[in-house]
Amino acid sequence: MPSEQQMRAAIAARDKSRDGQFYYGVITTGVFCRPSCRSRPAKPENLRFFASIEAAMVAGFRPCQRCQPAEDSPRINRLVDIARHIEAHADQRLTLAELAELAGLSPSRLQRIFKQAFGISPKAYQDAVRMRHFKQSLKQGEGVTEAIFSSGFGSISRVYGEATRNIGMTPKAYRAGGLGESISYACRRSSLGPMMMAATEKGVCFVQFGDDEPGLIEQLQQEFPNATLAESEARHDPASDQELERWMEALEQHISQGAPRPELPLDIRGTAFQMRVWQFLLSIKEGDVLSYGEVAKQIDQPKAVRAVASACGKNRIGVLIPCHRVLRGDGSLGGYRWGLARKRTLLDNERERNRS
Repeated sequence: MPSEQQMRAAIAARDKSRDGQFYYGVITTGVFCRPSCRSRPAKPENLRFFASIEAAMVAGFRPCQRCQPAEDSPRINRLVDIARHIEAHADQRLTLAELAELAGLSPSRLQRIFKQAFGISPKAYQDAVRMRHFKQSLKQGEGVTEAIFSSGFGSISRVYGEATRNIGMTPKAYRAGGLGESISYACRRSSLGPMMMAATEKGVCFVQFGDDEPGLIEQLQQEFPNATLAESEARHDPASDQELERWMEALEQHISQGAPRPELPLDIRGTAFQMRVWQFLLSIKEGDVLSYGEVAKQIDQPKAVRAVASACGKNRIGVLIPCHRVLRGDGSLGGYRWGLARKRTLLDNERERNRS
């Protein structure tokens, strides 16, 4: 990639010679563009830079429909067409076989390359689109049940989680400390301090912030004492294209620079009530906050205020499941698993971005 100064100059000049060398995202619109895009200039502080189309898409940005950067890659362009088909028919039942036929690919190949490009499977992408519709319906004043069905989930259990879809690790395996499971992990510095992300084959099962890497590894071992833990290869081979590292970079871009929250596959495990709370937290818009009591009412359990607070405290997937957006009834911060200073920082950053 060119230097940041060169990239900013290329965007200002709409320099076509730089097309393909890098891409830039605009956090206020959630789209990414070529350097030569003729769209209205964005504020410099709202720009984010990426070396590839895939990196921009994993970070949560979508291709600009004006400059159409996905056309730089016929494979990605075809996947974008599939993604737009999913968005247009999110309330319908879409099978992998049907989507593969539209793409002219085998189901297994579509599943693999779609996940490589977007960071999630076609099914998870459809669920994410439905969740956005669900959130919009709630904001427009619909009741929870009405919003669930109008978003295309089909049943209450679909939005709050079915064990077979949302628990990559069976309850039995989880109670056994992850016995027989393989979990990959990686650590990096983040704007909130040392961060660890870990994932099963299903998705991210662990995002933690701490004081140092040994402490984070100890937390992971305590959570899954009988699982096979494997460090990401990227530490020893920085040139390798490791999915976990791309996911961590996308999350850090969200935390520190205001990029869209990456819609990564999540391996959520907990009681039915906990999962209901965690799934609802995903619908809270950035910059908004709710009290524990308001969350309890929204999930139709108005007396379960303490249980909601407990579920927030037991969330193992920091920021991706935004429990930091839930406060006490008097407006004070309440608790936070990773320290009140981090909670305050996250909320302050989100409020500041909303004002800009």
